[in-house]
Amino acid sequence: VMDWRATMAEAAKLLERVGLREAPGALVETLGVGKQQLVEIAKALAKDVRLLILDEPTAALSEADSQALLDLLLELKRQGVTSIIISHKLNEVRRVADGITVLRDGAAVSTMSAAAGEITEDRIVRDMVGRDMSHRYPERERRAGEMLFEVEDWRVMHPEHAEREAIRGVSLNVRAGEVVGIAGLMGAGRTELAMSLFGRSWGRFAGGTAKIGGREADLSTVPKAIEAGLAYVTEDRKGYGLVLEETIRRNTTLANLPAVSSAAGVIDERRETAVSEGYRDAMRIRTPSVFQLVENLSGGNQQKVVLSKWLFTEPQVLILDEPTRGIDVGAKFEIYGIINDLSAQGRGVLMISSEMPELLGMCDRVYVMNEGAFVGALDAADASQERIMSLIVTE
Repeated sequence: VMDWRATMAEAAKLLERVGLREAPGALVETLGVGKQQLVEIAKALAKDVRLLILDEPTAALSEADSQALLDLLLELKRQGVTSIIISHKLNEVRRVADGITVLRDGAAVSTMSAAAGEITEDRIVRDMVGRDMSHRYPERERRAGEMLFEVEDWRVMHPEHAEREAIRGVSLNVRAGEVVGIAGLMGAGRTELAMSLFGRSWGRFAGGTAKIGGREADLSTVPKAIEAGLAYVTEDRKGYGLVLEETIRRNTTLANLPAVSSAAGVIDERRETAVSEGYRDAMRIRTPSVFQLVENLSGGNQQKVVLSKWLFTEPQVLILDEPTRGIDVGAKFEIYGIINDLSAQGRGVLMISSEMPELLGMCDRVYVMNEGAFVGALDAADASQERIMSLIVTE
Protein backbone atom coordinates (compact mmCIF):
# COMPACT_ATOMS: atom_id res chain seq x y z
CA VAL A 1 0.00 0.00 0.00
CA MET A 2 2.84 2.38 0.90
CA ASP A 3 4.54 1.70 -2.48
CA TRP A 4 1.27 2.44 -4.26
CA ARG A 5 0.85 5.68 -2.34
CA ALA A 6 4.43 6.69 -3.06
CA THR A 7 3.94 5.95 -6.75
CA MET A 8 0.76 8.02 -6.88
CA ALA A 9 2.48 10.87 -5.03
CA GLU A 10 5.40 10.82 -7.45
CA ALA A 11 2.99 10.74 -10.42
CA ALA A 12 1.14 13.72 -8.99
CA LYS A 13 4.41 15.68 -8.76
CA LEU A 14 5.30 14.87 -12.36
CA LEU A 15 1.85 15.88 -13.58
CA GLU A 16 2.05 19.12 -11.66
CA ARG A 17 5.51 19.72 -13.12
CA VAL A 18 4.08 19.73 -16.66
CA GLY A 19 1.05 21.79 -15.64
CA LEU A 20 -1.53 18.99 -15.55
CA ARG A 21 -3.93 19.08 -12.62
CA GLU A 22 -5.78 15.82 -13.28
CA ALA A 23 -5.77 13.10 -10.64
CA PRO A 24 -3.05 10.46 -11.24
CA GLY A 25 -5.75 7.79 -11.22
CA ALA A 26 -7.70 9.35 -14.11
CA LEU A 27 -7.95 7.20 -17.25
CA VAL A 28 -5.89 8.65 -20.10
CA GLU A 29 -8.65 7.81 -22.60
CA THR A 30 -10.93 10.31 -20.84
CA LEU A 31 -8.48 13.18 -21.38
CA GLY A 32 -8.37 15.48 -24.38
CA VAL A 33 -5.55 15.34 -26.92
CA GLY A 34 -3.71 18.24 -25.28
CA LYS A 35 -3.76 16.67 -21.83
CA GLN A 36 -2.70 13.33 -23.26
CA GLN A 37 0.34 15.11 -24.69
CA LEU A 38 1.22 16.43 -21.25
CA VAL A 39 0.99 12.90 -19.82
CA GLU A 40 3.45 11.74 -22.50
CA ILE A 41 5.91 14.43 -21.47
CA ALA A 42 5.49 13.61 -17.78
CA LYS A 43 6.20 9.95 -18.62
CA ALA A 44 9.45 10.94 -20.31
CA LEU A 45 10.48 13.04 -17.31
CA ALA A 46 9.84 10.07 -14.99
CA LYS A 47 13.11 8.61 -16.29
CA ASP A 48 16.57 9.94 -15.50
CA VAL A 49 16.52 11.64 -18.86
CA ARG A 50 19.63 13.30 -20.35
CA LEU A 51 18.39 13.71 -23.92
CA LEU A 52 14.73 14.56 -24.46
CA ILE A 53 13.33 14.44 -28.00
CA LEU A 54 9.96 16.16 -28.36
CA ASP A 55 8.00 15.75 -31.60
CA GLU A 56 5.42 18.55 -31.91
CA PRO A 57 5.01 18.75 -28.11
CA THR A 58 2.80 21.85 -28.19
CA ALA A 59 0.67 20.97 -31.21
CA ALA A 60 -2.32 20.15 -29.00
CA LEU A 61 -1.70 22.79 -26.32
CA SER A 62 -3.11 26.26 -25.80
CA GLU A 63 -0.81 29.26 -25.93
CA ALA A 64 -0.57 29.51 -22.13
CA ASP A 65 0.16 25.79 -21.73
CA SER A 66 2.69 25.95 -24.57
CA GLN A 67 4.55 28.76 -22.84
CA ALA A 68 4.58 26.77 -19.60
CA LEU A 69 6.08 23.79 -21.41
CA LEU A 70 8.76 25.98 -23.03
CA ASP A 71 9.62 27.36 -19.60
CA LEU A 72 9.99 23.76 -18.44
CA LEU A 73 12.39 23.00 -21.31
CA LEU A 74 14.51 26.00 -20.39
CA GLU A 75 14.58 24.85 -16.77
CA LEU A 76 15.62 21.35 -17.87
CA LYS A 77 18.37 22.97 -19.94
CA ARG A 78 19.69 24.68 -16.79
CA GLN A 79 19.68 21.26 -15.12
CA GLY A 80 21.88 19.82 -17.87
CA VAL A 81 19.17 18.09 -19.93
CA THR A 82 19.58 18.37 -23.69
CA SER A 83 16.39 18.69 -25.73
CA ILE A 84 15.65 18.28 -29.43
CA ILE A 85 12.31 19.86 -30.29
CA ILE A 86 10.54 19.26 -33.59
CA SER A 87 7.94 21.94 -34.21
CA HIS A 88 6.19 24.00 -36.87
CA LYS A 89 5.56 26.84 -34.43
CA LEU A 90 8.32 29.23 -35.33
CA ASN A 91 7.94 31.60 -32.38
CA GLU A 92 8.42 28.66 -30.01
CA VAL A 93 11.59 27.27 -31.54
CA ARG A 94 13.03 30.76 -31.79
CA ARG A 95 12.39 31.24 -28.09
CA VAL A 96 14.08 28.09 -26.78
CA ALA A 97 16.52 26.89 -29.46
CA ASP A 98 20.27 27.47 -29.42
CA GLY A 99 20.38 26.20 -32.98
CA ILE A 100 17.81 25.40 -35.66
CA THR A 101 18.08 22.95 -38.55
CA VAL A 102 15.45 23.23 -41.29
CA LEU A 103 14.40 20.04 -43.10
CA ARG A 104 12.59 20.01 -46.44
CA ASP A 105 11.71 16.95 -48.51
CA GLY A 106 13.82 14.70 -46.30
CA ALA A 107 17.00 16.75 -46.45
CA ALA A 108 18.62 19.39 -44.25
CA VAL A 109 18.59 22.70 -46.14
CA SER A 110 20.05 25.03 -43.52
CA THR A 111 21.37 25.28 -39.97
CA MET A 112 21.24 28.51 -37.95
CA SER A 113 22.87 29.54 -34.70
CA ALA A 114 21.16 31.74 -32.13
CA ALA A 115 24.51 32.84 -30.72
CA ALA A 116 25.55 34.12 -34.14
CA GLY A 117 22.27 35.98 -34.59
CA GLU A 118 21.35 33.94 -37.66
CA ILE A 119 17.83 32.97 -36.64
CA THR A 120 15.00 35.02 -38.14
CA GLU A 121 11.43 33.98 -38.83
CA ASP A 122 11.61 35.12 -42.45
CA ARG A 123 14.68 32.96 -43.07
CA ILE A 124 13.08 29.91 -41.42
CA VAL A 125 9.92 30.27 -43.51
CA ARG A 126 11.90 30.78 -46.72
CA ASP A 127 13.98 27.68 -46.09
CA MET A 128 10.94 25.59 -45.10
CA VAL A 129 8.82 26.34 -48.16
CA GLY A 130 11.55 27.16 -50.66
CA ARG A 131 10.20 30.66 -51.33
CA ASP A 132 9.47 33.94 -49.60
CA MET A 133 6.08 34.27 -47.90
CA SER A 134 5.40 37.96 -47.47
CA HIS A 135 1.86 37.22 -46.34
CA ARG A 136 1.25 34.33 -43.94
CA TYR A 137 -2.51 34.35 -44.60
CA PRO A 138 -4.03 34.61 -48.07
CA GLU A 139 -6.10 37.66 -48.93
CA ARG A 140 -9.84 37.06 -48.89
CA GLU A 141 -12.90 39.13 -49.49
CA ARG A 142 -14.77 39.27 -46.22
CA ARG A 143 -18.41 38.51 -46.83
CA ALA A 144 -21.48 37.75 -44.74
CA GLY A 145 -24.64 36.57 -46.48
CA GLU A 146 -27.87 35.15 -45.13
CA MET A 147 -27.97 33.55 -41.72
CA LEU A 148 -26.86 29.95 -42.21
CA PHE A 149 -26.21 28.32 -38.83
CA GLU A 150 -27.78 29.32 -35.53
CA VAL A 151 -27.32 27.68 -32.14
CA GLU A 152 -29.33 28.89 -29.17
CA ASP A 153 -28.77 28.08 -25.47
CA TRP A 154 -26.87 24.82 -26.16
CA ARG A 155 -26.35 22.82 -22.98
CA VAL A 156 -24.51 19.51 -22.50
CA MET A 157 -23.81 17.48 -19.37
CA HIS A 158 -20.41 15.90 -18.78
CA PRO A 159 -20.34 12.22 -19.90
CA GLU A 160 -18.74 10.99 -16.65
CA HIS A 161 -20.05 13.51 -14.12
CA ALA A 162 -23.76 13.52 -14.78
CA GLU A 163 -24.42 16.45 -12.46
CA ARG A 164 -21.87 18.75 -14.13
CA GLU A 165 -22.97 21.03 -16.98
CA ALA A 166 -19.93 21.09 -19.28
CA ILE A 167 -21.38 23.26 -22.08
CA ARG A 168 -23.32 26.08 -20.47
CA GLY A 169 -25.89 27.90 -22.56
CA VAL A 170 -23.80 28.54 -25.67
CA SER A 171 -25.37 30.61 -28.47
CA LEU A 172 -23.65 31.31 -31.78
CA ASN A 173 -24.35 32.04 -35.41
CA VAL A 174 -22.53 31.76 -38.73
CA ARG A 175 -23.64 33.52 -41.92
CA ALA A 176 -23.11 32.21 -45.43
CA GLY A 177 -19.57 33.00 -46.55
CA GLU A 178 -18.30 33.71 -43.04
CA VAL A 179 -15.35 32.18 -41.25
CA VAL A 180 -16.11 32.37 -37.53
CA GLY A 181 -13.51 31.41 -34.95
CA ILE A 182 -13.69 29.99 -31.43
CA ALA A 183 -10.78 30.94 -29.17
CA GLY A 184 -10.03 29.63 -25.70
CA LEU A 185 -7.49 27.86 -23.55
CA MET A 186 -7.16 24.08 -23.44
CA GLY A 187 -10.06 22.68 -21.44
CA ALA A 188 -12.36 25.59 -22.28
CA GLY A 189 -14.81 23.20 -23.96
CA ARG A 190 -14.32 24.10 -27.62
CA THR A 191 -13.90 20.56 -28.94
CA GLU A 192 -16.62 19.27 -26.61
CA LEU A 193 -19.00 21.89 -28.02
CA ALA A 194 -18.14 20.95 -31.59
CA MET A 195 -18.57 17.23 -30.96
CA SER A 196 -21.86 17.75 -29.14
CA LEU A 197 -23.21 19.72 -32.09
CA PHE A 198 -22.09 17.04 -34.54
CA GLY A 199 -24.55 14.28 -33.74
CA ARG A 200 -24.24 14.64 -29.96
CA SER A 201 -20.92 12.79 -30.18
CA TRP A 202 -19.85 14.04 -26.74
CA GLY A 203 -21.71 14.29 -23.44
CA ARG A 204 -25.43 14.11 -22.69
CA PHE A 205 -27.63 16.63 -24.44
CA ALA A 206 -29.44 18.85 -21.95
CA GLY A 207 -31.15 21.43 -24.13
CA GLY A 208 -30.88 23.98 -26.89
CA THR A 209 -31.80 24.40 -30.54
CA ALA A 210 -29.87 24.49 -33.79
CA LYS A 211 -31.00 25.84 -37.16
CA ILE A 212 -29.41 25.43 -40.57
CA GLY A 213 -30.73 27.61 -43.35
CA GLY A 214 -33.47 28.97 -41.09
CA ARG A 215 -34.98 25.56 -40.33
CA GLU A 216 -34.54 23.64 -37.12
CA ALA A 217 -31.96 20.92 -37.66
CA ASP A 218 -32.04 17.45 -36.15
CA LEU A 219 -28.48 16.90 -34.91
CA SER A 220 -29.31 13.99 -32.62
CA THR A 221 -27.10 11.47 -34.46
CA VAL A 222 -24.09 11.76 -36.75
CA PRO A 223 -26.00 10.55 -39.88
CA LYS A 224 -28.76 13.09 -39.17
CA ALA A 225 -26.23 15.87 -38.63
CA ILE A 226 -24.61 15.05 -41.98
CA GLU A 227 -28.02 14.95 -43.66
CA ALA A 228 -28.84 18.34 -42.14
CA GLY A 229 -25.74 19.82 -43.80
CA LEU A 230 -23.18 19.79 -40.99
CA ALA A 231 -19.61 18.42 -41.17
CA TYR A 232 -16.93 18.17 -38.49
CA VAL A 233 -13.20 17.94 -39.20
CA THR A 234 -11.82 16.54 -35.96
CA GLU A 235 -8.67 17.81 -34.21
CA ASP A 236 -7.36 14.21 -34.13
CA ARG A 237 -7.17 13.28 -37.79
CA LYS A 238 -5.25 10.05 -37.16
CA GLY A 239 -7.52 8.78 -34.39
CA TYR A 240 -10.94 9.91 -35.60
CA GLY A 241 -10.63 11.53 -39.03
CA LEU A 242 -9.00 8.77 -41.07
CA VAL A 243 -8.69 5.03 -41.44
CA LEU A 244 -4.92 5.05 -41.76
CA GLU A 245 -4.64 1.51 -43.13
CA GLU A 246 -7.04 2.32 -45.98
CA THR A 247 -6.39 4.10 -49.27
CA ILE A 248 -7.02 7.73 -50.16
CA ARG A 249 -9.83 6.50 -52.40
CA ARG A 250 -11.66 4.71 -49.61
CA ASN A 251 -11.18 7.50 -47.06
CA THR A 252 -12.42 10.18 -49.44
CA THR A 253 -15.84 8.56 -49.93
CA LEU A 254 -16.26 7.09 -46.45
CA ALA A 255 -18.73 9.69 -45.13
CA ASN A 256 -20.99 9.51 -48.19
CA LEU A 257 -20.93 5.93 -49.47
CA PRO A 258 -24.47 6.06 -50.93
CA ALA A 259 -23.19 8.57 -53.50
CA VAL A 260 -20.78 5.96 -54.92
CA SER A 261 -23.02 2.92 -54.50
CA SER A 262 -25.72 1.25 -56.55
CA ALA A 263 -29.35 1.08 -55.45
CA ALA A 264 -28.53 -2.30 -53.95
CA GLY A 265 -25.85 -0.76 -51.75
CA VAL A 266 -22.85 -2.14 -53.67
CA ILE A 267 -19.92 0.29 -54.00
CA ASP A 268 -19.11 1.25 -57.59
CA GLU A 269 -15.31 1.23 -57.47
CA ARG A 270 -14.97 3.14 -60.75
CA ARG A 271 -17.16 5.94 -59.44
CA GLU A 272 -15.29 5.88 -56.13
CA THR A 273 -11.96 6.19 -57.97
CA ALA A 274 -13.23 9.05 -60.13
CA VAL A 275 -14.50 10.97 -57.07
CA SER A 276 -11.26 10.54 -55.14
CA GLU A 277 -9.13 11.52 -58.14
CA GLY A 278 -11.23 14.64 -58.55
CA TYR A 279 -10.58 15.68 -54.96
CA ARG A 280 -6.90 14.75 -55.25
CA ASP A 281 -6.56 17.24 -58.11
CA ALA A 282 -8.78 19.93 -56.58
CA MET A 283 -7.11 19.75 -53.15
CA ARG A 284 -3.60 19.27 -54.58
CA ILE A 285 -2.98 16.13 -52.54
CA ARG A 286 0.60 15.15 -53.26
CA THR A 287 0.45 11.46 -54.06
CA PRO A 288 1.15 9.37 -57.16
CA SER A 289 -2.13 7.48 -56.80
CA VAL A 290 -5.41 7.48 -54.88
CA PHE A 291 -4.58 3.85 -54.05
CA GLN A 292 -1.81 5.08 -51.73
CA LEU A 293 -2.39 4.25 -48.05
CA VAL A 294 -3.23 7.37 -46.05
CA GLU A 295 -0.72 6.45 -43.34
CA ASN A 296 2.07 7.08 -45.87
CA LEU A 297 1.08 10.71 -46.46
CA SER A 298 2.46 13.80 -44.75
CA GLY A 299 0.33 15.54 -42.13
CA GLY A 300 -0.73 18.27 -44.53
CA ASN A 301 -1.83 15.80 -47.20
CA GLN A 302 -3.66 13.70 -44.61
CA GLN A 303 -5.56 16.81 -43.57
CA LYS A 304 -6.52 17.46 -47.19
CA VAL A 305 -7.94 13.92 -47.39
CA VAL A 306 -10.04 14.59 -44.26
CA LEU A 307 -11.33 17.82 -45.81
CA SER A 308 -12.10 15.97 -49.06
CA LYS A 309 -14.07 13.36 -47.15
CA TRP A 310 -16.33 15.96 -45.59
CA LEU A 311 -16.65 18.13 -48.69
CA PHE A 312 -17.95 15.07 -50.52
CA THR A 313 -20.97 15.16 -48.19
CA GLU A 314 -21.72 18.64 -49.62
CA PRO A 315 -22.14 20.34 -46.24
CA GLN A 316 -23.51 23.83 -45.73
CA VAL A 317 -21.56 24.32 -42.50
CA LEU A 318 -18.10 22.95 -41.68
CA ILE A 319 -16.70 22.84 -38.17
CA LEU A 320 -12.91 22.80 -38.44
CA ASP A 321 -11.22 21.77 -35.18
CA GLU A 322 -7.52 22.74 -35.25
CA PRO A 323 -7.39 22.39 -39.06
CA THR A 324 -3.65 23.19 -39.34
CA ARG A 325 -2.35 21.33 -36.30
CA GLY A 326 0.96 19.56 -36.90
CA ILE A 327 1.52 20.70 -40.50
CA ASP A 328 4.21 22.97 -41.91
CA VAL A 329 3.75 26.59 -42.91
CA GLY A 330 3.55 25.81 -46.63
CA ALA A 331 0.75 23.27 -46.12
CA LYS A 332 -0.96 25.68 -43.72
CA PHE A 333 -1.11 28.30 -46.46
CA GLU A 334 -2.78 25.78 -48.78
CA ILE A 335 -5.35 24.86 -46.09
CA TYR A 336 -6.09 28.56 -45.58
CA GLY A 337 -6.69 28.87 -49.31
CA ILE A 338 -9.14 25.97 -49.18
CA ILE A 339 -11.00 27.63 -46.29
CA ASN A 340 -11.23 30.86 -48.30
CA ASP A 341 -12.58 28.93 -51.29
CA LEU A 342 -15.26 27.39 -49.10
CA SER A 343 -16.38 30.79 -47.83
CA ALA A 344 -16.42 32.11 -51.42
CA GLN A 345 -18.82 29.29 -52.27
CA GLY A 346 -21.21 30.59 -49.61
CA ARG A 347 -20.57 27.90 -47.04
CA GLY A 348 -20.24 28.70 -43.37
CA VAL A 349 -17.05 27.80 -41.51
CA LEU A 350 -16.71 27.53 -37.74
CA MET A 351 -13.00 27.27 -36.93
CA ILE A 352 -11.46 26.25 -33.61
CA SER A 353 -7.79 27.04 -33.21
CA SER A 354 -5.27 27.34 -30.39
CA GLU A 355 -3.16 29.67 -32.53
CA MET A 356 -4.55 33.15 -31.99
CA PRO A 357 -2.69 34.69 -34.97
CA GLU A 358 -4.42 32.09 -37.14
CA LEU A 359 -7.85 33.08 -35.84
CA LEU A 360 -7.08 36.77 -36.26
CA GLY A 361 -5.70 36.23 -39.77
CA MET A 362 -8.54 34.05 -41.06
CA CYS A 363 -11.77 34.86 -39.23
CA ASP A 364 -14.49 37.48 -39.71
CA ARG A 365 -15.56 37.14 -36.09
CA VAL A 366 -14.19 35.34 -33.04
CA TYR A 367 -16.13 33.89 -30.11
CA VAL A 368 -14.13 33.55 -26.89
CA MET A 369 -14.85 30.47 -24.75
CA ASN A 370 -13.94 29.73 -21.16
CA GLU A 371 -15.11 26.97 -18.82
CA GLY A 372 -17.84 25.74 -21.15
CA ALA A 373 -19.41 29.12 -21.92
CA PHE A 374 -18.87 32.00 -24.33
CA VAL A 375 -17.45 35.02 -22.52
CA GLY A 376 -17.27 37.39 -25.45
CA ALA A 377 -17.47 37.91 -29.20
CA LEU A 378 -15.24 40.17 -31.28
CA ASP A 379 -15.35 41.40 -34.87
CA ALA A 380 -12.10 40.96 -36.81
CA ALA A 381 -11.45 44.70 -36.76
CA ASP A 382 -11.66 44.80 -32.96
CA ALA A 383 -9.96 41.49 -32.15
CA SER A 384 -6.42 41.13 -30.84
CA GLN A 385 -4.55 38.54 -28.79
CA GLU A 386 -4.61 40.91 -25.82
CA ARG A 387 -8.39 41.44 -25.98
CA ILE A 388 -9.05 37.71 -26.33
CA MET A 389 -6.85 36.87 -23.34
CA SER A 390 -8.43 39.70 -21.34
CA LEU A 391 -11.89 38.20 -21.89
CA ILE A 392 -10.66 34.76 -20.82
CA VAL A 393 -9.03 35.87 -17.58
CA THR A 394 -11.58 38.47 -16.47
CA GLU A 395 -14.86 36.66 -17.08
